[in-house]
Amino acid sequence: MSDFIKKILWATDFSEEAEESLLYVDAFAKTFKAKIVALHIVPDFAAALYDAAYVIKGELVQRVEAVKKEAEDRLKELSKEKGIPFEILVREGAASKKIIEVAEKEQVDLIVLGRRGMSAVEKLFIGSVANQVLRTSPVPILITKKKTGTPQFKKIIVPTDFSEQEESERDFAWKLAKGFGSELTLLHVLELHDYEFSPRVLDDLMESLLKRLKQRKEREKVDFKVTEEVHRSINASVGIVDYAENHNFDMIVISTCVQSKLERFFLGSTTEKVISYTEIPIFAIPPTYCIA
Repeated sequence: MSDFIKKILWATDFSEEAEESLLYVDAFAKTFKAKIVALHIVPDFAAALYDAAYVIKGELVQRVEAVKKEAEDRLKELSKEKGIPFEILVREGAASKKIIEVAEKEQVDLIVLGRRGMSAVEKLFIGSVANQVLRTSPVPILITKKKTGTPQFKKIIVPTDFSEQEESERDFAWKLAKGFGSELTLLHVLELHDYEFSPRVLDDLMESLLKRLKQRKEREKVDFKVTEEVHRSINASVGIVDYAENHNFDMIVISTCVQSKLERFFLGSTTEKVISYTEIPIFAIPPTYCIA
């Protein structure tokens, strides 16, 4: 499993969420024998410097350099305090853009971000830094939760919709479950929307879907438990969150395959909705891994 994830990018803003996410980075790094790159981004004041007076420019440049040095020192202290070795990078610019640039330059295999609180407007339209990174990332992203204690990966769930793209989800989930020795559940959500069906019709639908779910392409034989479940809900995102949280899963593995750029801009994918509303860590697979 050492060739699955070889380098991890941990982006931190020094928040509690970011510090918690470092625990997940450490767990992944130890399990998959990966190196860690720690990244902190300071604001880019280039636009402000354009019309600023010479004296102000000099003071601002000095302050930015001081902030960068403070960030480097803080990361060094954190590495020593936690006993987690990592390479340190401090960059200037927009957070989501710089994260992607560094991820590509460093050729990382995974980006890890802490979840930050989002307003109702962000959830509906704009999205957090995590969602912005998700839309353009060349590699999977682990979005963690704020939680005290050592991360657990006893139970992993991967939603499935019988599309061609789901094979990438299953491949990643399989490798993660194998690495962590987790139980793996394949979940299909029967979306009812606002339609009403008789109990008999619903039972027949559920039984048919479960049978189809169990007839998937088999993977290599492993010593971890794999189960298939069908859950009915008003829509996929609600069903995934509801089932995962009620059954105490430790991680959701899901891809972000959508039909159009407009759909992505309006936070249209099931993945982004799940990220916005669940507190369970998400291992999100970007569109670059989706099968055309």
